[in-house]
Amino acid sequence: MLKWLCVVFTLGLSTSIVDHPLRLSLCEIEYTSNKQILSINLKLFLTDVNEAIVFDPYSKELAFCQPNESAQANKMLMDYVNRFFYVKANRKKVDLKIKSKRLSGEGENTALWVYFEHQQPLPLTSLEIKNAVFTDLFFDQNNIVYVHVNGKSKSLMLNKKTSVHQLKF
Repeated sequence: MLKWLCVVFTLGLSTSIVDHPLRLSLCEIEYTSNKQILSINLKLFLTDVNEAIVFDPYSKELAFCQPNESAQANKMLMDYVNRFFYVKANRKKVDLKIKSKRLSGEGENTALWVYFEHQQPLPLTSLEIKNAVFTDLFFDQNNIVYVHVNGKSKSLMLNKKTSVHQLKF
């Protein structure tokens, strides 16, 4: 009997470790001098967005990208994003305005993709990126950032401890 209890306890423990969610966001920043547009694509898990904004990961209150999307959804999203995320191009903070957004995936894996564009007529000499989204909620949050500038790419891993990175071109 004791042997079976140990087996059940061990299985239960290992299942809870496997079920632990991976805390990630993804950001892709792209700039090509011939287009003179800095594009920023931010992928956030919808449960994390809801947890951060309305304190309920399974809330349907904001209903992003749904016919019944809340009139306040974009404002509330940007209030949160602007506290924890920014991009500075040539030492000047980019004014983030949502160009488009979409949902992908399903269930726990539903992601909210938010797309921003910024006119960048001057050649890009530096980028400063802060990505601390969800680090206020989750101690193990990691934010992957891919930067593509004129055909050259760099990847970064930002988190609570290191939330800002500067690049020079």
